[in-house]
Amino acid sequence: MGTSDLTLDAGNAAVETFPRLPAPPARLDRIALFLDLDGVLAELAETPEAVVPEPRRTAVLSALAPRLGGRVAIISGRTIAEIDRIADGSMASASGVHGLERRRADGTFLRAEASESVRNAVAAFEEFARARPGVLVEDKAVAAGLHFRSAPDAAQEADALTRRLAAETGLMLQPGNMVIELKTPGASKGTALKAFMQEAPFAGGVPVMLGDDLTDEDGFRAATELGGFGVLVGPPRETAATYGLTGVTAVLDWLEQLEADA
Repeated sequence: MGTSDLTLDAGNAAVETFPRLPAPPARLDRIALFLDLDGVLAELAETPEAVVPEPRRTAVLSALAPRLGGRVAIISGRTIAEIDRIADGSMASASGVHGLERRRADGTFLRAEASESVRNAVAAFEEFARARPGVLVEDKAVAAGLHFRSAPDAAQEADALTRRLAAETGLMLQPGNMVIELKTPGASKGTALKAFMQEAPFAGGVPVMLGDDLTDEDGFRAATELGGFGVLVGPPRETAATYGLTGVTAVLDWLEQLEADA
């Protein structure tokens, strides 16, 4: 991967230039691998349901986990049920809803107690969506998601609504790629990564987190704190990650090389 800079222009905002990060090494000792799903293992789609299992993804994940002694987990904003659907049941260890759900390698399932305010957020989101075609609401029990990829003109209103509800309810605001969530406080992708690193088979490994958006920055920082690093997937931007990959295809290429060299 080259080292040329990429210029990002956001309308009338100041133009910023960030260097393209170098690709991560393919040979790493005792790697403990943590992977976001959308935008990292799977291309983004118009709706959450449009992302489906893909043979190459399933094959590389199924092969990589045993080669790394089981030290592979998906950490996503999706529920674990959705992770299992898209990853085709290839992952024993997984964390969903930004750390609010977690399944250990031994199958133990942990889930935070949902804030009662989530129900109020879901109701408010559904009322908002009824008046705006293309806006979708996702009820994750411990969090509520407002998707507007198919209705980009609703972005400003969605931002205002979620900020107001966050202030009123105490729910945590979690912006993503054309989605904003309100979630039960107390967990993040970083806390999920740290929890995995305290358990077998991850304990003693070198944590590496792959992610594409702002929700993954906590994971990048946690991996770095524990002696590993983050890998930003997609266009260069300000980030806590040390390395970068250009997109989903580059991620799968790197994972296949990692598996071959493990």
